[in-house]
Amino acid sequence: MKRSRSIPTRLRIGALGLALSLAAGFAGAQVFGPADTDFKGSVRAATPVVLPGSEIEIGGTGFKPGQAITLLRGETALNAEPYVADADGRFSAKLRIPADAVAGRHPVVVRVANPDAAAVFDLKISKEVPLSGQDRFDVASHKLVQGLYQSAYSAASDALFVTAAVGRPPVTRSELLKVDPETLEIVARVTPAQVPGHDDGRVFAVYGVGVDDVNGNVWVTNTRDNTAAVYRQSDLSLVRQFEPGTVPHARDVLVDTRDGRVYASATGENTLTVFDARTLEVLEPVTIESTVRGEKFGPMSLDLDPATGKVYTVSMSTGEAAIIDGASGRVERVFALPNAAGASGIAYDPRGKRLYVASQGSDNLLIVDADSGDVLHDVYVGAGALNVAFDPVSGLAFVPSRGAGTITAVDGDGRIVANLDGGTFPNHVTADGRGHVFAVNKSRGADDPAGDHIRRIAPKAR
Repeated sequence: MKRSRSIPTRLRIGALGLALSLAAGFAGAQVFGPADTDFKGSVRAATPVVLPGSEIEIGGTGFKPGQAITLLRGETALNAEPYVADADGRFSAKLRIPADAVAGRHPVVVRVANPDAAAVFDLKISKEVPLSGQDRFDVASHKLVQGLYQSAYSAASDALFVTAAVGRPPVTRSELLKVDPETLEIVARVTPAQVPGHDDGRVFAVYGVGVDDVNGNVWVTNTRDNTAAVYRQSDLSLVRQFEPGTVPHARDVLVDTRDGRVYASATGENTLTVFDARTLEVLEPVTIESTVRGEKFGPMSLDLDPATGKVYTVSMSTGEAAIIDGASGRVERVFALPNAAGASGIAYDPRGKRLYVASQGSDNLLIVDADSGDVLHDVYVGAGALNVAFDPVSGLAFVPSRGAGTITAVDGDGRIVANLDGGTFPNHVTADGRGHVFAVNKSRGADDPAGDHIRRIAPKAR
């Protein structure tokens, strides 16, 4: 016959004490008061780059007037007194970040009272990477126009093609530039045509850019109008403007001259729009399914292995990479990229068979074995690592970090060779395959002396 197991007296007394303690705590206040059943409050850091030891701006919107807001990291309240939402349901405040704060994404609990609610927002804390290695590179810089976005180098034309667009819709200022790669001077320019059906002067503003040296064209994406266009490299005359809706929120465009295909990433969708490079016809799209259950692969930057025609892209929304066979349009593989938050840039090293992935949410560069998908190195490069280009001559990857204002050169072993000044808001880099990397940056406005530049970066001869 089995004995019944009694609870030790010490534990029974302890449990009774805990119950009495909780009851006493509840007795002095209404713990389960009225709840905010229509809660829409949100909090964000208004300061673009959050560093340890800094004082930042915090802003909240969507609260009920008079609601009290306390921010908690773990068990610690970050604000000594609750913030109170004003008549518009907003609040703004300054918040001191501890000097010993660890870089990364930190979940902060938003505790709300009167009526009660709770939410969580991610506060990303970055760290500074000091400038270094300037003596190892020759850097030339030249100011172009406001709103620089991307650039692409054409070996056939020995020219850089640079896109620029200013402001938010309706965008009325945009140019496609042809730039001398030696002098960095503009040799030709064109303003895109106006978008039909609007009387506000908006144009088919240009953002992404890729070159087709077989057919003598330069391709651009018109992100705001969900489409793409083709111009002639020689004189920047318009070859074809595709209809709005051809590429939803078009971002990058990549030309595969081996298979005669052009790919444009549809940000927010899980597809690449595909064109015939010669006939300019729209072909069957490539659909990329995420390996993350319930999530959608969101393609961003694109790169190519010109020898095999394989196309590589990354997903900003799911932290994954995809490999596509260009000839068949078949997705060969989709795999996870650990610690790639907000992955937006990708570059391929055909000799080392490595992928370089820049992620603006985790401030890092991943060096990945393209065959196995294994992460070989995880390199912290700076706040807002946005894009990456691989230079086959030096064997270095170059990463512009928008928040940090730097361009970081990293070798294949994950070592930072140099961290260079990139001016205000470095946005994009491209390599010419001849040992030069070109970087463009944005500005805080037309009067920003450190913005709207193109840089040519090359290792010094040793």
